[in-house]
Order: sequence, then structure tokens, then C-alpha cells
Amino acid sequence: MFGGQQPILVLSQNTKRESGRKVQLENINAGKAIADVIRTCLGPQAMLKMLMDPMGGIVMTNDGNAILREITVQHPAAKSMIEIARTQDEEVGDGTTSVIVLAGEMLAAAEPFLQQQIHPTVIIRAYREALEDIIKHLQTDLSVPLDVNNKEKMAEVVKACVGTKFIGKWSDLAVKIALDAVQTVALNENGRLEVDIKRYAKVEKIPGGSIDESSVLKGVMLNKDVTHPKMRRYIENPRIVLLDCSLEYKKGESQTNVEIIGEQDFTRMLQIEEEFVQRICSDIIAVKPDIVFTEKGVSDLAQHYLLKAGITAIRRLRKTDNLRIARACGATIVNRTEELTEKDVGTGAGLFEIKKIGDEYFTFITNCKDPKACTILLRGASKDILNETERNLQDALHVARNLILEPRLVAGGGAIEMAVSQLLSRKQLKGPYTAVAQALEIIPRTLAQNCGANTIRTLTALRAKHASHSGDGVCAWGIDGESGQIVDMNVKGIWEPLAVKMQTYKTAVETAILLLRIDDIVSGSKKRGDDIVNPAAAAQGQE
Repeated sequence: MFGGQQPILVLSQNTKRESGRKVQLENINAGKAIADVIRTCLGPQAMLKMLMDPMGGIVMTNDGNAILREITVQHPAAKSMIEIARTQDEEVGDGTTSVIVLAGEMLAAAEPFLQQQIHPTVIIRAYREALEDIIKHLQTDLSVPLDVNNKEKMAEVVKACVGTKFIGKWSDLAVKIALDAVQTVALNENGRLEVDIKRYAKVEKIPGGSIDESSVLKGVMLNKDVTHPKMRRYIENPRIVLLDCSLEYKKGESQTNVEIIGEQDFTRMLQIEEEFVQRICSDIIAVKPDIVFTEKGVSDLAQHYLLKAGITAIRRLRKTDNLRIARACGATIVNRTEELTEKDVGTGAGLFEIKKIGDEYFTFITNCKDPKACTILLRGASKDILNETERNLQDALHVARNLILEPRLVAGGGAIEMAVSQLLSRKQLKGPYTAVAQALEIIPRTLAQNCGANTIRTLTALRAKHASHSGDGVCAWGIDGESGQIVDMNVKGIWEPLAVKMQTYKTAVETAILLLRIDDIVSGSKKRGDDIVNPAAAAQGQE
């Protein structure tokens, strides 16, 4: 009937249209509902959420992105709220909870104006203007520069990030791991700074032991054992060769027919196969390596030749592991054994050893001279603890990376939000512009709420502190998330990277603008009896 194509959606009387103000208010409610789920996960006294996935597994976390990833929602506006947590996580790696709470509050701040029949574009214009002012102030008078070589200050900032998470108890260890890993993988080429955590700082989780035993290895660790039991498992200052080809006879891609006339031909054919493998092995032996790593297989015959030459072979490596070894010991990955030369051999590693941890064998290539890749070894009592520790550590790694790429800081603990809020209020523009200033106060308010302080009294006192600040520099009074007291963040030492805050404000305000611009949700829907199924209405019913 449709000539193999899908039927085109026709908007007819079967299509229910929710329009105008009603849809905008619905979107605001959906955004607020998502923000309310996340709100208790902000700050050092944050609660954890336990999530059940459809397979019956459980996730325990207070990472905004990890929670929203597991939640299934129907409402389209709520889906876009979940999307912004993912964006925040990919861009800067931290602040996923703040961005959701802030976006929800920005939407809530617009609600009274919509009810007063103010047009959404007026609200959007004011929001845009406020965002531009926020960014301008953040980049100039509200942030302070950071010396990247000052280890103590760097550690202080990463500690502020880790303090709100599950690994806050082991914060010193986590900070040391994060800074070591990021400084290891930082690469400065012709003035271009590259910090690729995802590819070169691998987190390996091994259940057992305690979190205190976690460390950063000056090199690489793999979940592999040698191919032949007689090969050496401990080599000092090894010469390493990395291959991308298989050390076995090439079979035909598809079915191969060979016609044999005499019986000697069959013997000759086997001999050719053996000669081929022998030639490959002699190419490798010529450069006198101690260890050969290959991404493909190693045949029994090749193992025999390599063992006779005293070479250890490890097969079927992941491509990513091979790249990490190359960066750690200075070897070059070679695709054909004929092309092996002395300069392709990696000599930067100090020690190769294979250890048994738990039930499995692990290969360690450590004590590298100038490694540009590393492995973070995590130990912990159970898989759940390890997964949560890894999530927290990723945030710490991203914060350390942001500091190296953009070394500017803002005061934490809700101090920067309060300072920005005061600056916006001083402009004395009425309407939606001041609503942004009030919406920013949600961060210090939530911090106070989550540690059980008297919210109204604390916020009023904090507002007074900021209003009366007249000196030079940033007013760094904020809320201590542990006790709910008002403290000077300069003394407390809680700082956050500017990159994280900038991204949080941009994402939150732009999401609010996007959702306010929607005035219609149109959905093609089937008839169920006489009911018309509509996702917006269905989601409203669910909430």
C-alpha cells in the first residue's frame, strides 16, 4: 500500500494539541519534578539514591548524571533536562547535580511571569542578558587566577570536588590519584596542551582489599597472562615490541580449495606454512626484544620459536591497551614484522612482571622513565563500591584536567552564586532579569537544606554579608556544607574551577530558554477506544 515506505503521520482529529501557556507551564512542572529528584544529592551531606535497573541490578550513587541515566521518563521536556546532565558530564565532568537544580529553578522563576501574561520572548530576552552579564563578571572580577605548579592549591580545589562524594572519606588519596594521573597524561606539543584522560588514564577495578590500597601506576596494567607457561614472568628493563599483526599462518578469508597431485605436495604445503611462521619469528628475534605484545593471535609454533629465543609473548591485546603501552614505554606499533627496526623497540619501561591478584593474572609494565599514559588501580570491598568510586574519581580527574587547561578559580560553597546574584540585583532591572538573580540562590539554599540548617536565617545572613561587602576582590562568604554555618571560603579553602561554573550557568539558562520557547506539543497518536493517547498528557498523569 505504501510501496515499502513507512506511512506518513497525518495530523487530523486523532491528534490532540496542547498549546500555548498550558504547555509552557507543563514543561516547567516537568523540569521542576526532575530537579526535585536530584536536589538532595547536592553538597557534602548529600543523600545517595538507590536505583534498580530493568535487569535487577542496583546502582547506588549521588552523581546527578548517573541517577538520571537510569530514570525512565515520558515527558519530552523532562527528557531534555536529563540530556543536559549528560552534556555537563561530557564537557566538564563535574557539576551535573548543580546544573539540573539550577535549570529547574530558572524554569520555576519564569512561572509567575507567564501567569501574568508576559510573553515568553520578553522573559527569554531578559534571561539572555542576565547570562551575558554573569559570564562577563565571572571571567573578570569574580574569578582568581591559579598557579598550576602550586601543588597545594591544586589539591585544595580537587579536594573540594571530591568532598561532596562517596570517596570524600579518602579524599587525600583520591586527590593524589587524580593529580598524578592528569599530570602524567598531560602532553605539551608545540605549545598545544592536550590532556586525554579517557584514552590514556585507564581505571582498572579489582574487587578485594580496601580503597586505601588504590594507586596510580607509573605505567600500564593489563588483565593478561603469558601465552606459554615456560615464558619469563619477571623482566627488568625490558625491550618491548608492539605488533598489530598475527603471529600465525594466514588462512583464506573464505573457503579455499587446494588441489594436490602427489603426497609430497601436502608435506610441502605444511612446510610452507611452517617456513612462513619461522620467517615472522626470525624478523622479531632480529631486534632482540624481551617481550612481544600483539593484538592478534600467536600460533603454537610461533610460541615455540619465541620461547627458544627467550622472548615472552602476550596475545590478543585491546587496541586501546596497545596505544597506552606505546605511550608509556616509547615503542611504536608495527603492522608488519618485516618493517621492524631498532627505533620501534620500546626501552622506557623499568619493570615487566605478572602478578596474581585474586583469581586472575595481571601484567604490569611499571617504573617507566617518562610515561605519557597510566593506569589507576582501584581496590574495594564490592563491585558497587568500586563502580561508585570510579564515577567519583572520573569527576576528580575532569576537575584536575579543567584546572590545567583553564587555570582560573571561583569560590565554592554557594559563595559565587550569591556574589553573582548580588551583582545582578544591583542593576535594578525589574522583572525576569532579577528572577535570574533569585534563581541563583537555590544553590546556597539547597546546601543549607541538605545539612539541616535553618534555611531562611542562614540565607538572610549570607545575603547581608554579600550586600555589605565593599572591599576589593571577591566576596567569598558561603555555606559550609558540613555544618550549615556561614564561612569565608578563603579560610575554608573551598574553590571550584571556573570552567565548571561557566558551563553550569550556560547550560542551565539556555535549557530554560529552550523550554520556555516551546508553546506546543504535537503528537501523532492511536485511538484507544475513544481515548486519544498523548505523551504530554500521559506524562502529566504519571507525575
